[in-house]
Amino acid sequence: MTSIKYFVLTVAAACILTACPAPDGNTAANTENANANANAPETTAAAPTKEALVTLEKSAYEAWKNKDAKFWDTFLADNFIGYGQTGKLDKASASKEYAGEECDVKSFEFSDETMTPIGTDAAFITYKVSVDGTCAGQKLPASSWAVGVYTRDGDNWKGAFHAEAPVVDPKAPAKPAAPAKAAESKEEAAKPDAATEALFTVEKKAWDDWKAGNAKGLDEFAGKEMVSLSSTDGWTARDVTLKRWAEPCEIKSVSLTDPASMSFGSDFGLLTFTSSVDGTCGGQAVGKEWGATIYAKEGDAWKAIMTFGTPAK
Repeated sequence: MTSIKYFVLTVAAACILTACPAPDGNTAANTENANANANAPETTAAAPTKEALVTLEKSAYEAWKNKDAKFWDTFLADNFIGYGQTGKLDKASASKEYAGEECDVKSFEFSDETMTPIGTDAAFITYKVSVDGTCAGQKLPASSWAVGVYTRDGDNWKGAFHAEAPVVDPKAPAKPAAPAKAAESKEEAAKPDAATEALFTVEKKAWDDWKAGNAKGLDEFAGKEMVSLSSTDGWTARDVTLKRWAEPCEIKSVSLTDPASMSFGSDFGLLTFTSSVDGTCGGQAVGKEWGATIYAKEGDAWKAIMTFGTPAK
C-alpha cells in the first residue's frame, strides 16, 4: 500500500530489470564489478554492500541496453517475479522482455540508491533511474522510481523481484476522476497457500484502514524502518508515509486480487497483488495498480518494511 494516493500516471512504466534494498547498514563483503556482457555476475557469499548490489543492478541495465539476451539466464533467480510492460513477469517472460529487442536505449543513470537487508540471505535496493531511450517506438519515461530484491544462491546474488514506476511531477495539473473498472472475477483463480494468505490478510486490512481513515491501524501495519513509494515524492520514510496515507481521499471501494508470495526464511516475505480502487485522492482517480509489499516479523506480527505500487495497464 504505497503510492495509492497519487499514482495516476499517463505514461507506461519502463522496462523492468532486477533490484534490491534500502537503508544502509551493511556488513562488508567484497564484490567484483559485474560486466554487462558477463552471463553470471558473481559476489561472495557474505552479506553484500549497497555498492555491490548497485553494481549488479547497473550490469542488468547494461545488458538490457546492449540487448544481451543470455545475461538473464544466470542473473535472474529461478523463482523471479516482477512487473513489466505486459504485467506480471516470471523468469521466462522477464528474460524475453529484458532482452530489449524492441528497445533502443542510449543511456541510463542511477541516483538516490539505498539498501536494506532482508535477513541474511536477501536484500532490497531502492533508487531513481533516468533513461534516454525508446521501446517499440514509444519514448520511455525520463525518470522512474525502482525497487528490486536480490537473494543468495550459493556464492552469487540473483535478482528475485524488480519493478519501476514513472516519476510524477507534483505540479502537473490533476486529471479528472475517471470511473474505476469493476474488479475482474477471480472465481477460477487458485486459492492462495497458507503463507500467501497470512500476508494477504494483513495487506487487505491495511487498505481497509486507509479507506476508513484509521490512522492507528496504519501505524500498526508499518514496520519501524518502513519505506514506501510515492509517485511524486519518491521513496519516503515511515513518518512521511503515514502522513501521506492520512491525507483525505474520497474512496468508495477497494478490491485486492491476484495475491502471490515469496519467502525469505521464516521471518521475511514478499507479497504481490493487484489493487482496484473506486475513488479519488487530490482530485485524481486512484484506479488500478500492481502492488508489492515486503513484510518482516516483529514479534508475532507481520509488519510492512517496503510498499510499492505502479499503475496497471
